[in-house]
Amino acid sequence: MKKRKTGTDSTSRRTFIKQGAIASSLFIVPRHVLGGPGFLAPSDQLVLAAIGAGGKGRSDIRNASVNGRERVAALCDVDFSGSAKASVETFPDAKRYHDYREMLDKEKDIDAVTISTPDHVHAPAAVYAMQRGVHVYVQKPMTHNIREARLLTEMARTNKIVSQMGNQGGSNPLLDMVQEWVNSGKLGEISKVQIWTNRPVWPQGFAMPEPTPSEKPEDLYWNLWLGPAEYMDYTPKLHPFNWRGWWDFGTGALGDVGCHLIDIPFRTLGLKYPKDAECSVGAMYTQMWNAEYHPEGCPPSSFITLHFDATEKSKSPIEMTWSDGGIRPAHPEIIPADHDIGGSNSANGVLIIGDKGIISTNINDSSPLMPKLYLKDGTTEFGPEVEENEEPEYGHHRKWVDACKAGFGSKEHKALTSSFDYAGPMTETVLMGNLAIRSYMLRRENSDGRMEFFGRKKLIWDGDNMKITNLEEANQFVTRTYREGWEV
Repeated sequence: MKKRKTGTDSTSRRTFIKQGAIASSLFIVPRHVLGGPGFLAPSDQLVLAAIGAGGKGRSDIRNASVNGRERVAALCDVDFSGSAKASVETFPDAKRYHDYREMLDKEKDIDAVTISTPDHVHAPAAVYAMQRGVHVYVQKPMTHNIREARLLTEMARTNKIVSQMGNQGGSNPLLDMVQEWVNSGKLGEISKVQIWTNRPVWPQGFAMPEPTPSEKPEDLYWNLWLGPAEYMDYTPKLHPFNWRGWWDFGTGALGDVGCHLIDIPFRTLGLKYPKDAECSVGAMYTQMWNAEYHPEGCPPSSFITLHFDATEKSKSPIEMTWSDGGIRPAHPEIIPADHDIGGSNSANGVLIIGDKGIISTNINDSSPLMPKLYLKDGTTEFGPEVEENEEPEYGHHRKWVDACKAGFGSKEHKALTSSFDYAGPMTETVLMGNLAIRSYMLRRENSDGRMEFFGRKKLIWDGDNMKITNLEEANQFVTRTYREGWEV
């Protein structure tokens, strides 16, 4: 589909926004004098819309509006009877839609959208917006699968879209402290990273519940909620949150917090695509010797290992391990036994391990980062445990809005911490863990009539070409099958 052509009025307004700094210098009387303190002319405002207005979408569009500085013209949600009602109350003048395609086709003045849907709709919605020249803020994980992440990264660059993924911790200024510890060489040779989480904290690891069409809420547009997924009758409790544990819609614990946790070492060590991936997963038994087998859903727990080549920031190869389901690494000898590792109660965290010491941090969302440096010579350095944030979510949304107004390639755009040029490769790394998990569950009948699991091996990854080179069957998980009308 061709990029949308805008009318004269819309083009003039957008040009004015991008050239605002130049134009403002020509006014003899300051604009704030003409309109009062805080006045912003309509032509200066970014016109915003939300795709997914409830749940996280509620705060995303509110934060993107910058306390009403920008204009929210439209809200799209498949169910306005739930938490999306709060967005309607906040933006009562915004037009309401259930189908983002209809919204983007009708609302020609939209400059930028926040996309805060379940994971499986991120890419279809972002592609539809970017094809029309609309800037995008996409919640983490950026996409549902690796191919989509590569597609969005390349499309944003080609279509000159200002993009940002919603891993707001990437804008936390305390990351500069972690970066300085890495850059200064205090850790010595860094060789290992350990990451863990208490997720999943939603139902996961069992068979998909039976559909119950009669229980569908009257105001829920179920077919639109399914989007690119294969059609199935309404199944209770998937909407609004429990979809996370099912591969058709969600991306499990990795998709939920991987872009917050893996982001820290990926960013500070300057990592690229992993070279390989392998995993093991927790099993559930309801009868002797026969583990439950539910490949349609994420497992109750997993342990994943990724290897990375040395980079400019990490002079030696890196081994990264990930564990979820509440399984965490052993407490390092160098860290006092009564100190938490990672965050509070050691529930989530990252350890960056060198031959001279360890960096410990919490999850990188809106929780306190709590960076701590422990060196083998007894030196310690701790960041604050309580953060004082002047803006919601470290200004992650506002900085994207400012970059949209400044334009593609502007200094504001280049300063974004999670534009797709960075967020795309990082998301691909997160989703490599899920590719390994799904490959681990592959099985077939052998010559003895028994089921054998043939994907339980180290998978060799050609990142540039998005291909597993030693198990062809694993490559089906690089992408997905799309329902007709929702292809990307």
